[in-house]
Amino acid sequence: MTVWPSFDAFLKDALNTPIESRQPLVADLLSQRAAFPWVDGDKATFIYARPGAQRVAINLDTIRRDPPFVPLENLAGTTLWYATVQFQPYDLLDYMLVINDPMTPVTGDPNIVERVSSHWHTDPYNPTRIVTPQMGVSVLRMRDARPFPDWAKLARVPHGRVDEFPIKSTQLNFTGRKCWVYTPADYEETFDPLPVMVILDGEWANGPLQAAKIADALAKHGRMSRSILVMMQSGDQSSRDRMFLANDRHYQFLTQELLPFVQTEYRVDPARIGIAGVGMGAVAAAHAALKNPALFSSLIMLSPPLGEGKSASELRQIIRRFDVRASSSRSVAMRAAPASSARRGSCATS
Repeated sequence: MTVWPSFDAFLKDALNTPIESRQPLVADLLSQRAAFPWVDGDKATFIYARPGAQRVAINLDTIRRDPPFVPLENLAGTTLWYATVQFQPYDLLDYMLVINDPMTPVTGDPNIVERVSSHWHTDPYNPTRIVTPQMGVSVLRMRDARPFPDWAKLARVPHGRVDEFPIKSTQLNFTGRKCWVYTPADYEETFDPLPVMVILDGEWANGPLQAAKIADALAKHGRMSRSILVMMQSGDQSSRDRMFLANDRHYQFLTQELLPFVQTEYRVDPARIGIAGVGMGAVAAAHAALKNPALFSSLIMLSPPLGEGKSASELRQIIRRFDVRASSSRSVAMRAAPASSARRGSCATS
């Protein structure tokens, strides 16, 4: 049996083999490689090799088109589908395999939830994955990426509790969305009010991100204050973008509907409320924090698309608002500097 040093070597060998004789080579490949993707330098090769596939693709959030797929190519005469994609050497990314999807745009698809459930799956050839009751994703780790921990498997970390609530909104005109609220392990044993972090795209935060498990571990080791996490589910892709892009109604939902509910149910420190988001959710988080920095005293932005892609003009306005606030802060600091400098000078000469 040939031992291939790379996927390219296998592919070259397979393409030089008559079509009717290629399937045994696929069986040899799968017996040689314990796991995929096959990472070689800055490239990763994804495969799928099960009967019945008519169309196969990879879903990656880093793909800026609709649908966000990289199609796999079929090796003629075999069940093998493959695609080689270039990444940064430090990339650590989640992805899904998409099998027999219609390959139509996901924006505005009214059946997107059913579509994802039916056609988007974890990679059966990759043991590195995150699987939660909400969803499962596979994880690509390039050679120079940081280690990937499964936070749920840290056995010596006391775990907090996550409660699920149905939420409706007059401001945004939705019903039946979910909100997951995490409280730390000793929440019922203490009575101090706690900081709150609102995390948009809660289905992702409570799923693949493992936000609650990360909070457990960081709190145990003193790297994070014991906090309440409020993870709010977003809508489908098209309504999500409309809801998140500098939308005052979304801000009003946060301040007039979501936070009052949380403050009624939990012990909240009103002076320590933060907001976080991913992608367009990071834009919504920034909009809320810039609109009311007295309320949202901290901000986390993960992969914000500021100034790029669709809605670029609206996104650039967010950047300008950061610049204006930074300039204002510098002006305040400069006005305060002379008095401060004089005090330092008098101390030095006394």
